[in-house]
Amino acid sequence: MLTAYDAPTAALFDAAGIDTLLVGDSIGNTMLGHATTLPVTLDDMVRAGRAVSSGVQRAFVVVDLPFGSYEAGAEQALASAVRVMKETGASAVKLEGGRRSADQIRAITRAGIPVVGHLGYTPQSENALGGPRVQGRGDDAAEDLSQDALAVQEAGACAVVLEMVPADLTARITEFLAIPTIGIGAGTAADGQVLVWTDMAGMTDWSPRFARRYAELGAALRQAAADFAADVRTGGFPAAEHAFDA
Repeated sequence: MLTAYDAPTAALFDAAGIDTLLVGDSIGNTMLGHATTLPVTLDDMVRAGRAVSSGVQRAFVVVDLPFGSYEAGAEQALASAVRVMKETGASAVKLEGGRRSADQIRAITRAGIPVVGHLGYTPQSENALGGPRVQGRGDDAAEDLSQDALAVQEAGACAVVLEMVPADLTARITEFLAIPTIGIGAGTAADGQVLVWTDMAGMTDWSPRFARRYAELGAALRQAAADFAADVRTGGFPAAEHAFDA
């Protein structure tokens, strides 16, 4: 799984064989210039979800329900999920929280909409969690997270993301759940792995400790822009071959 927020990027990842594309509310941090995911709106997610869905031929597309679009209860969550599915062409929605979100997951899945859960570090709750910190350390915290995972499964989720969870706890949860686990900063035992694509591709100078940079596209793009600017200033572009005949 990789994140995607637009049609051209989605098409590239789809052609590369990525199984699942997540239209994450991480669009707030990566594309919209926000410091957190909290300002992201349902309109933002619908717009990005529609673009990503239009760019794929085979990948399973999951769209995040952003902060404020499901916390009020099952009715609000279902309305948000229905809008996403009708307006984007996505395959599923994703929301954060375990037992506290079970009613919302149950309502959405009963309507025939697949739901992916999200446990561990949940960015929409970062103010309550005190920032991006590993979750599930210690016996009590591990048991609490395990119960949340069971609640998500019992409510009908088709998969669950485990973010910044100790590797041994990820292994235990993956073993007792019947649904797939998708890890991010959660060790090697999860059934799948997800990364934010800008971290994976080296689009910024910084990336999280748990991300591997498979390319340095940020540096390459910066150099390409600098080369273009230099050519325009010196008359190297456009050249004769770039002009139309009369």
